This record gives sequence, structure tokens and C-alpha cells, in this order.
Amino acid sequence: MNFTRKVTLMLGAAALFVCIAANAFAMKDSYNYMCAASLNNAVNNHADVAIVDIQVAEEFNAHHIKGAIETGAYPVKTATDTNKLDAAVNNLKKSAQPIVVICPRGKGGAERTVNYFAKKGIAPYRLFILTNGQGGWPYAIESK
Repeated sequence: MNFTRKVTLMLGAAALFVCIAANAFAMKDSYNYMCAASLNNAVNNHADVAIVDIQVAEEFNAHHIKGAIETGAYPVKTATDTNKLDAAVNNLKKSAQPIVVICPRGKGGAERTVNYFAKKGIAPYRLFILTNGQGGWPYAIESK
């Protein structure tokens, strides 16, 4: 790896750390939020961040953020919905990476997911909600 690439990756990682740390203090109703620009920067710099998408299958197939983990758990109101999160929970508990939850608008479904993850033992400081959800994502998307 050449020097310029190493420096770029290191600066990107440092910027991500600063964004995540800053977002940790931008709490609303005890939830951490991450803005689209910060998450886009993380994705573009291949940062070690987990993106958990709870959109229903049809919406996920139509548009999702690159690298997102599909769960189809939205609206996360029933045991059937939360059961869809269990595979992700088990994998995420093994890591220390920040987790960004994506739902259609960044509201109730994401909050219920964060609550469920915290109840299952994932540290709350690792949990973020994408501000305005998938609907507020102005960057490139993928589709199935």
C-alpha cells in the first residue's frame, strides 16, 4: 500500500472516530444519532461499522445503503419482528464496532431496534440511528 493511500485511510478513520464521538453527544431522548454525511464517509472509507437495515424486504430490495445487513424486521413491534433481529444480535455481540440502525424514517422502528439490541446486551454507546432514516439518505444506494 502506498504512502498516500495509507494517509488517506488514516485520515478517514480519524474523521470517522471524531464524527462518532461527536454524535455520541448529540443525543435525543437517550438515542444516539448519526447524520447521513458521517455514515457516507464511513462507508466510503471502509470503516469498521455495522449497518443494520430493518426495512421490509420490498423496500430493502429497492434501495439500501451499501454493506447493510438485511433483517426485514420493520416495524419491530412483535416477537416475530424481533426474532428477525436475533441473527444480527448474535454476530454484533462478538464485535466492538459501532452499529447504525436504518429504518424508513429514523423514528420508532429504529428506536425499538436500539432498545432491543441494548436489552440483548449490546452497549448503548455503540448504537446509532441514521437521522431521517433511509428516506433522508441523499447518497448512492444499492438494490437487489
